[in-house]
Amino acid sequence: MRLPDEPESIAQINIVPLIDVTFAILTFFIVSSLSLSKSEGLPVNLPKASTSQVQDSPAKITVTIDAQGKLMVDKKSVNLEQIESTVRQVMGSNPNSLIVLNADKSVNHGNVVEVMDRLRRIKGAKLGIATAK
Repeated sequence: MRLPDEPESIAQINIVPLIDVTFAILTFFIVSSLSLSKSEGLPVNLPKASTSQVQDSPAKITVTIDAQGKLMVDKKSVNLEQIESTVRQVMGSNPNSLIVLNADKSVNHGNVVEVMDRLRRIKGAKLGIATAK
């Protein structure tokens, strides 16, 4: 029973804990989504192609040519003479690997063709060129 002199107590909801929990969950999802992204090569400016298609292969080897013409096989630096033997070592016993060529769009066309020519000497390997949609 309430006395007539007492002021009515106003019901309040404290939302600060709700905001803290919301930001904690948001932070968790942001951090976990960053770990889910898979970087297969070095960051390069890929040329655009409207007719590009997605190629899926269980064994994928990434060859990257950056803007300075530096060659990488799965983020391991190699020179042009070593690229064929390095890719063969990475392929191992899987002769049907997909080799994805990530070439920066500013790289000389002749350099890209020379790398492609050396990679096409590998028997059974499929060669794909990475592009941006």
